[in-house]
Amino acid sequence: MKERSISSDIFDIVNTVILVLIGLLCLLPLWYVFCVSLSSKEAVNAGLVSFWPVGFNLNSYHKIISEGAFFRSFLVSVQRVVLGTATSLICILMAAYPLSRTAHQFPKRNIFMWILLFCMLFNGGTVPWYLTMRNYKLIDNIWGLVLGGGLPVYNVILAMNFFKNLPAELEEAALVDGAGPWKIWFSIFIPLAKPSIATITLFTIVGYWNEFFQGLVLSTREANYPLQTYIQQMVVTLDYSTMNAEQIAAAAKLNNQSLDAAKIFVAMVPVLIIYPFLQKYFVKGITLGSVKG
Repeated sequence: MKERSISSDIFDIVNTVILVLIGLLCLLPLWYVFCVSLSSKEAVNAGLVSFWPVGFNLNSYHKIISEGAFFRSFLVSVQRVVLGTATSLICILMAAYPLSRTAHQFPKRNIFMWILLFCMLFNGGTVPWYLTMRNYKLIDNIWGLVLGGGLPVYNVILAMNFFKNLPAELEEAALVDGAGPWKIWFSIFIPLAKPSIATITLFTIVGYWNEFFQGLVLSTREANYPLQTYIQQMVVTLDYSTMNAEQIAAAAKLNNQSLDAAKIFVAMVPVLIIYPFLQKYFVKGITLGSVKG
């Protein structure tokens, strides 16, 4: 092994310092949000919160979890994420595989690709979308929250490019052995697509978990709200006329900024827990196939 030069050591030190600083720049906003969520109303309004909570209290978190509606909406979001991720993955992978084949193998490929790209660039608008969902009886239905965005075109293209860059010899060998399209897709392409599937799974989970507008439009009852919709409505529709004296006193200690910080942090926790398990596939899933030759 060659001895490392002084310039290489200096480069490593500088590189480490820069990466640590970048990491801190990414973590500090999250830490600030957490500190704001734990600070008193007066301290937040006065702008006294910086790196530590000021007037430590759990009023914002108590407000969020004190009602049973919070747990109902949390379960709705979990159900939506589980059903939505499974449904989206099946639809994405089944759409991506034929689109990754050549025009000779799939003669109508180009037509479907143009339709897919058109749907990626344009949409019919909120009102036609809502009328369609209503006609299919998907109002106040968990499947409305699942199918409202069940086929993200970007994820289809990501999976399609992954399939396209797998060696063609694998498919040819399977055809020689008598395997059909379904067998090839399920037994060869799906196992090899684990990095891509992990990446798409992460995108899908985050998308379903953070989305609140569909819950606002497709749910007419609070019991059917997903978590993000419930938290958004909790801030918007804070009604003092329905509160008793104790509830009013507790609400007076709240600040919209600290309440928003608390809801951001609560909504972030599940994604932060899931991300480390999928992170090792993330870069590979996006970049695999980008280098040719």
